[in-house]
Amino acid sequence: EAEKKAIYDSLKRRAKIVEVGLNSIPGFSCQPAQGAMYVFPKVTMPEGAIKAAKEQNMPVDTMYAVSLLESTGICVVPACGFEQEEGRHGFRTTFLPSETEMEKAVELFRKHHEDFCSRYA
Repeated sequence: EAEKKAIYDSLKRRAKIVEVGLNSIPGFSCQPAQGAMYVFPKVTMPEGAIKAAKEQNMPVDTMYAVSLLESTGICVVPACGFEQEEGRHGFRTTFLPSETEMEKAVELFRKHHEDFCSRYA
């Protein structure tokens, strides 16, 4: 029981690290995880990125996810794979890595988003 509780408590802390961390990034909006080990942040994309994605004939959140993977090694699932409403962009990610790794990941998300927005501003 102690081991189960420790794992459960750590998962709750990791979920909070991701939620609070992503919400602290300008342009991100992340709801608390509810019943799954995923969060699904909404990401405001710069108009230049939306235009570049159209020119490449791909959804902007796919372009964002590929850019994130190439620059940070973080793999996410683009929101377009979940039949989002028109104009909603983002991705799905998990909070299964350790608490320390999740804190590092939040900083990588932040740096990538700043760089991405600067590139396509």
